[in-house]
Amino acid sequence: MIKVVVIGGGWAGCAAAITARKAGANVLIIERTDLLLGLGNVGGIMRNNGRYTAAEEAILMGAGELFNICDKLSRHVDIDFPGHKHASLYDVTKIEPMVRKKLLEMGIEIMFRTRAVDVDIVDNTVKGIILHNEEIIRGDVFIETTGSTGPMGNCLKYGNGCAMCILRCPTFGPRISISMKAGIEDIFAKRKDGLYGAFSGSCKLNKDSLGDEVVKKLNKNGVVVLPVPKEDINEDKLDKKVCQQYALKEYAQNVVLLDTGHAKLMAPYYPLENLRKIKGLENARYEDPYSGGIGNSIRYLSIAPRNNGMKVKGIDNLLCAGEKSGFFVGHTEAIVTGSLAGHNSVRLSKGMKALELPISIAIGDIIAFANEQLNTAEGLKNRYTFAGSIYFERMKKLNLYSLDKDYLRKKIKRLDLLDMFEEKLV
Repeated sequence: MIKVVVIGGGWAGCAAAITARKAGANVLIIERTDLLLGLGNVGGIMRNNGRYTAAEEAILMGAGELFNICDKLSRHVDIDFPGHKHASLYDVTKIEPMVRKKLLEMGIEIMFRTRAVDVDIVDNTVKGIILHNEEIIRGDVFIETTGSTGPMGNCLKYGNGCAMCILRCPTFGPRISISMKAGIEDIFAKRKDGLYGAFSGSCKLNKDSLGDEVVKKLNKNGVVVLPVPKEDINEDKLDKKVCQQYALKEYAQNVVLLDTGHAKLMAPYYPLENLRKIKGLENARYEDPYSGGIGNSIRYLSIAPRNNGMKVKGIDNLLCAGEKSGFFVGHTEAIVTGSLAGHNSVRLSKGMKALELPISIAIGDIIAFANEQLNTAEGLKNRYTFAGSIYFERMKKLNLYSLDKDYLRKKIKRLDLLDMFEEKLV
């Protein structure tokens, strides 16, 4: 039996594990913390703008498990907020146990509190992953989904220090780039000012610390928009955000809150003394990161060069997905790249040609387009998401954006991709 080892248990890693398992492999996830999903435990936004199309494409191709869980746990559906339409907000307090249960039911093995620190590699082939306790995990094919945030040194060097976020590097140890350990140089994103990396785009406020009227509106509508005092409006901060789909004036002139179980504050960080000037937020307290008054985590400092089948260039049996595979923003983007990597891991082990999704669908196009942009100076400063910024504009221009499920089904069927991820290869 083919053994696929997934390093990293975020959205991309979970998606890769599912499609590799469905293709017939034995699958092991190595996760350095005590939770799956990583930033998915504090995210929560699905199906907004072009993410609706991408989610439906993935479901039609047979990679619907994680989207179905998110839909089931949605606190709000079909909501609009500045720059975004028809969004769903899943409950971040309930998502991880349900995903964990699903993976275990599928027979996927998970090793928690297990940090990968090095690789055993011979002639461009990874033989095993070396753990923090010097144990070596052997496998046939490996998928790196370690993300691009951390270790603490990067947040100190390129940000405002360790913000004590959900990734908890001080507790569980720093993220290690497996592709770099295998001899492949990482790619770093740049900001418009030339600095490396980008701040995570949002914070979580403790809902119980907010005013009763704000909480009432948040629970009912899913979104609350509160004006910022004129003296505190700072549009320059928009350039620092990883989530360029929120780099709109409305996000400088207002505080936008979304209900994901916590109150999701759509800003990379916000000085607490200024936040508490706003009516209804006089007693506000940060939930994640705990230092959200001064900073947030820094991302996009560990991207692996890859092909459009998600294989890392220069390594024969290593694939990647999620933020490890490009300047992708969001859970949907992680799930779809992970799903392709997982499926192709089994194809690779069997000597089959890797599947590259056609650019006539949104998922195939973003994978190819983001990869192409890595080779340009301007491309290193951009981020790619179905939800907004330059890629959503591209989606609309190419007529890839659609909310019509029947149309999408006919399209996926015509391309002979219907239920493709359900195919057992072993």
